[in-house]
Amino acid sequence: QVQLVESGGGLVQAGGSLRLSCAASGLTFSPYTMGWFRQAPGKEREFVAAIIGSSGRTVYGDSVKGRFTISRDNAKNTLYLQMNSLKSEDTAIYYCAAKMYGGSWYSPGSYGYWGQGTQVTVSS
Repeated sequence: QVQLVESGGGLVQAGGSLRLSCAASGLTFSPYTMGWFRQAPGKEREFVAAIIGSSGRTVYGDSVKGRFTISRDNAKNTLYLQMNSLKSEDTAIYYCAAKMYGGSWYSPGSYGYWGQGTQVTVSS
């Protein structure tokens, strides 16, 4: 059974930093493309970042480029999201997700496995 468990969310002041983690189990982690998405109240789920399993290539949503960094440790089956220069508009539930083949990195529908989410709240 595949499990993705996020941690590291919390309350932070604007301009601060947080690092999210996503521990994966029940799957061979390294080949999977892993992504971070977020969803604020009343809004659609938004692509944040992805890291390609085979190459380590990273892609980012426009709203987080230059502030967030996605990384992975295949030996630990763990995905990370370093978030710096946080803004109030970054407030959302953050989800990690895994996909294998096909579909767009940017589309939630392309990902077959999801975590339960972790809340990030940025106070201004």
